[in-house]
Parts: sequence; C-alpha cells; structure tokens
Amino acid sequence: MNDLIGSVAGVLTTVAFVPQLLKIHASKSGRDVSGRTFLIFSIGVVLWLVYGVRIRSAPVIFANLVTLVLSVVILALKFRYSRRERRVEPSADAG
Repeated sequence: MNDLIGSVAGVLTTVAFVPQLLKIHASKSGRDVSGRTFLIFSIGVVLWLVYGVRIRSAPVIFANLVTLVLSVVILALKFRYSRRERRVEPSADAG
C-alpha cells in the first residue's frame, strides 16, 4: 500500500510539469518561467533521486528520474527561448 501511495504521488507531482513544458514549447517563450526556481528545484530532485537509489525505492527513483528529465527540458527551453527573445528585442526597438 505504501508503494502504491508513493507511486500515485510520484506520477501526479511529475505530470504536473507537463503543462508548463507544453506552454513553453507552444508559445516559444520561457519569459514567465523562473530559471532560478527550476534550477533549485532540479538540484532538489537530484538529491531525491540519490536518496531513492540509496534506499532502493523504485517509486522514488522513477518519479524523480522522470521529474528531473522534465525539469531539465523546461530549463533548456527557457534559456533557449530567452536568448532568442533577447536577440529579437533590440531590433524591434530600432523600428
């Protein structure tokens, strides 16, 4: 029962990042996302992943591995689109 609760919690907290990822991808903008927040969060997820490995808990390992991938993709898209937005803004002001 504990593993079931852990698995459901892991799925829900992991899936919670999918809408953010889809929004960034669709809008091609990471302006509304705090890079610092996701960086700090990603470090926390890495620590949870290490903890899961140390206690050999499959639900903790799996949930945090997937969450880490989503978080890193969100960070990558945020910085990719942020750089693109910075390059476009000066030329827009020149017109």
